[in-house]
Amino acid sequence: MGWIKRVIALTAKDIRVELRTRYAINSLVLFAVVTLVAVGMTIGLQINTPSLHAGFIWIAILFSSLQAQSLSFVKEEEAKTGDLLRLYTDPGVVYIGKLLFSFVLSAFLAVVLIVLYIFLMDLSVPDMGQFIVMILLGTIALASATTIIAAIVSRTAMKGALFAVLSFPLLLPILIVAISGTESILTGVKWTVLFDDIRILIAYPAIVVTLSYMLFEYVWNE
Repeated sequence: MGWIKRVIALTAKDIRVELRTRYAINSLVLFAVVTLVAVGMTIGLQINTPSLHAGFIWIAILFSSLQAQSLSFVKEEEAKTGDLLRLYTDPGVVYIGKLLFSFVLSAFLAVVLIVLYIFLMDLSVPDMGQFIVMILLGTIALASATTIIAAIVSRTAMKGALFAVLSFPLLLPILIVAISGTESILTGVKWTVLFDDIRILIAYPAIVVTLSYMLFEYVWNE
């Protein structure tokens, strides 16, 4: 099989496994519903500023993503399929395949969260196109960082705690940019004002993916 076909096959395998078990999907949807309902019942319509809306949206996406992405490589180790991937698949194929799966899962999570948030919080979005692009770029950035971290902690004893500790310093800068950009969109600004935020959200995953691809063989085999 060609390199691209192997990447697609690995991503499709992860998606089929997830659709079969629905472990991550069910837990993520439940987490999203409980979080948003709790916020809506305790604060409700008192959240009336774009900054608060943007902060709550990205905090919900962040913690849900951390819960989901930590399982991407752990499942391979627990099912004893990690060694088979090491024998029969190039490390680069594994990394890109897992990255694509992480993005698909994060994008699904973001859609669920945004739809529920808009409905429960009665959120008005001036420009839905800009809003979707900002959420998409932020989701790509989150997936790019969490994928390599999940690979690093997959064979450690304290996977969950270590994953959160390593993720926070890497995700904090991009989280601040995503919140700032989302706040600007909710206030009705144009694309020209968002240029710096968009440039960071594009450059960040490009740098992280490039470095992660270069280092993944060592992380995966060691």
